[in-house]
Amino acid sequence: MAGGAVKHDYHLVDPSPWPFVGSVAAFILAIGLVIFMAGLSTNEESWAYFLLREGSPWVLVLGGLGIIYTMIGWWGDVIKESMRGDHTPVVDLGLRYGMILFIVSEVMFFAGWFWMFFEAAIFHDVRAGASWDGTPIGVDYAGWESWPPPGVETFDPFHLPLINTLILLLSGTTVTWAHHALQHGDRNGAKWGLVCTVALGALFTVVQAYEYTHAYFDFGGNLYGATFFMATGFHGAHVIIGTIFLAVCLLRLLAGHFTPQKHFGLEAAAWYWHFVDVVWLFLFAFVYVIFQ
Repeated sequence: MAGGAVKHDYHLVDPSPWPFVGSVAAFILAIGLVIFMAGLSTNEESWAYFLLREGSPWVLVLGGLGIIYTMIGWWGDVIKESMRGDHTPVVDLGLRYGMILFIVSEVMFFAGWFWMFFEAAIFHDVRAGASWDGTPIGVDYAGWESWPPPGVETFDPFHLPLINTLILLLSGTTVTWAHHALQHGDRNGAKWGLVCTVALGALFTVVQAYEYTHAYFDFGGNLYGATFFMATGFHGAHVIIGTIFLAVCLLRLLAGHFTPQKHFGLEAAAWYWHFVDVVWLFLFAFVYVIFQ
């Protein structure tokens, strides 16, 4: 009956503008990518040439800012719902299922990059001199005869890559410390565990950026460079996202949002961070050590 007390465990969300705002922002972002890569105008006399010429970043930036605004607003509303007590045990379980499925989708995402890297690293010799119909197609297949391709100077895996591996493994222990401390009511321990984890995540990004400046192979000049930068670069993006995720949890902890009984935001961030750790271990083992 309208106006009656709620007699179920589900939360019926209020009307929200964020799906529409996010869709518009995503559309603008997609158009911005097209403009940045290919351009939509070659008429230098047009008033829109500055925005639509190839390489113009402004529409792309506008779409990106719209996405960030949507994230802040939408997740902010979810936090408000949690603080109001709308997240019942049933809703909380649904959030957990959602986070698990999201991480599974991320596993499939990285599986694609590993598949490409393994195919190139293991079966490169099969492609040497091959063509689809037996007719040369003007492509030099000599680069397929060995892996890494000739002229590629790979990284020493036991230098910067090993340092970053140790950084991430240490960050996995500090985020576990933070979670365990919060579960036992030790808010100070949880705070310092998160501070350490955020600092270690930022340090990983700095070390990886430094490593990239010393890569003696370019992004698109060979298959090794393409697979290396796509796999490690997307992982680096996930580290940045996870660091922001944990930083927001730190701010929420300081604001008193988390309790020993109710802290799924921090738990989800910890799950995500452990996923990032495990993916890096596979990258380090296969990309840096075994197939180099």
